[in-house]
Amino acid sequence: MRDLGVGFGYLLKGQRWVARHGKQYGFGLVPGLITLVLYAGALVALALWGEDFVAWTTPFADDWSSPWIGLFRGFLTVVLFALALLLSVLTFTAVTLLIGQPFYENLSEKVDRDVSPDGTAPESGLPLWRELWISACDSLRIVVRALLWAVLLFALGFVPFVGQTVVPVLGFFVTGFFLTEELTAVALQRRGVELRERLTLLRARKTLVWGFGTPLGLAFLVPLVAVFLMPGAVAGATLLARDLLGEETEEDGDEDGQDQPEPFGAGPGHSG
Repeated sequence: MRDLGVGFGYLLKGQRWVARHGKQYGFGLVPGLITLVLYAGALVALALWGEDFVAWTTPFADDWSSPWIGLFRGFLTVVLFALALLLSVLTFTAVTLLIGQPFYENLSEKVDRDVSPDGTAPESGLPLWRELWISACDSLRIVVRALLWAVLLFALGFVPFVGQTVVPVLGFFVTGFFLTEELTAVALQRRGVELRERLTLLRARKTLVWGFGTPLGLAFLVPLVAVFLMPGAVAGATLLARDLLGEETEEDGDEDGQDQPEPFGAGPGHSG
């Protein structure tokens, strides 16, 4: 259970890191804002024309009598919009990371250099187009997995009592896991860690992953909050990735820019 607190600690440390590096934080808001506009436009369009779409896809119900046709199509419209909202939460991070790949890659490298004992950061050595292609393919695979979970949880939501109690909680933990995978991918991909190995690493430390991703998933339910937390989430995920790989990490103890490194977790009685 200790890992839950450690994971949440990385989330807070990431936010503190970008707060001390205002330039990186400012640029990091742009991809999130672009994604927010795209998603908002899609959801507004669905709200305006979702009912027409449902009617077009259910011609077999045209001859049904009232009120059954209205209830049936109204239910499907609500389901369609609910699924779209859930999918937007699950995919917001992946799309934002894809749009902001060059910046987030740079931000993650700066975090690595800042906390690495020797001031270096791993580099993939791949051209940008190759990194974008790998990121897009991996994101698509993760989105498909997340969508399958979303459909399963949505179906379980109709189970009496369990659907109203256990399923929502399980949904937040699933969302937290996939959010953490997407965010740590920035740092792990630079280290040549492929998707299958990334998932193995995360499954081995599930409580650490949940401590980081689950509260972030709850915060990401509010679109504007997701935009403002995104840069710090990438920074925190880089710190978490170093933990997963067992890399030595030092913390910049002086927020004014003076280097006073101290190992993470070092307390008053720590001796090194």
